[in-house]
Amino acid sequence: MVQVSTGLEGVIAAATVLSDVDGQAGRLTIRGWAVEDLAGHARFEDAVHLLLDGFFDDLPADLAPALGEARARAFAEIAALDDSLAARDPYDAMRALLARLPDDDSLRDALVLAVAPAVFTAAVLRRRQGLAAVAPDPALPHAADVLRMIRDAAPTDGEARALDAYLVTVCDHGLNASTFAARVAASTRAGLGSAVLAGLSTLKGPLHGGAPGPVIDMLDAIGTAGNAGPWLEAALDAGERLMGFGHRIYRVRDPRADALKAALSRLSKSAGALPGRLALAEAVERAALDILRRRKPDRPLETNVEFYTALLLEALGLPPEAFTCVFAAGRTAGWIAHAREQQASGKLIRPQSVYVGPRPRAAA
Repeated sequence: MVQVSTGLEGVIAAATVLSDVDGQAGRLTIRGWAVEDLAGHARFEDAVHLLLDGFFDDLPADLAPALGEARARAFAEIAALDDSLAARDPYDAMRALLARLPDDDSLRDALVLAVAPAVFTAAVLRRRQGLAAVAPDPALPHAADVLRMIRDAAPTDGEARALDAYLVTVCDHGLNASTFAARVAASTRAGLGSAVLAGLSTLKGPLHGGAPGPVIDMLDAIGTAGNAGPWLEAALDAGERLMGFGHRIYRVRDPRADALKAALSRLSKSAGALPGRLALAEAVERAALDILRRRKPDRPLETNVEFYTALLLEALGLPPEAFTCVFAAGRTAGWIAHAREQQASGKLIRPQSVYVGPRPRAAA
């Protein structure tokens, strides 16, 4: 009998130099760097260079000026953001704007794709508040400029570092659903824009990229540390999932959770704020892990990246409905790198299926 790997569990579909996810040991390596060593130290510009190095012959040593120019080019598409589009979910509006970008394989257009989700998200959020979009400042570092475009005010250095830490932490993560979709599109020799849109479209589903928002809902519903245990128990009794816990690959704690918790702690100290919210989150995390180990001892359900993602993005003033957009703002560089790697292989991704439908019927 033919063995079917539902969800392609355990199937190796690509050889990559980009990232390695060790679910048993709880390690994420991005081009030779542990994610915890990159987050908080590297800027978004550094992560993009790390991912794209070797895939473009004309990649400059310093990407900051090129990314600044790319933000300005992406901003030119904001003219298409009318009231009808702005009224839609921020993710849908951002994806529609992204579809307007060129679909080729040049470095110049790849960099526009890499920065476009952040530029478009900032404009959409402001338009939804009845405010004019803020044009990029190409001279600024990427993370600082993104926050400035959202607020129309300069962020603190601590805030810019926190956003950098998030974007770097999520820039690549093995052959996840969105990255696989991007590689499938690239394998057909579609352009980088098509590959990015394929990856972006997978984020529409709540099982990939959509969990941080519900973490905020959970914390708001719990309210106080003392209510954490009873609320979590009741949620499990009702058959609900505890958002921010458990991962398809990791059998131990997600290393990205610690990288983002460290970034959140640095932000809290630099801003002199967030101690109450962070204390609540830590209490909920402790209670959830204790309850999950007691009630589901056969399942390795540990803290995942979404838990502290939610808190960090909330602390930066981003609304939950934009969290998926900000995830895409970090992951798009990884999709582009994977697309280029897949294109270089020259191989069309074409798995087979097993037919389990009715047998052919004889003609009457």
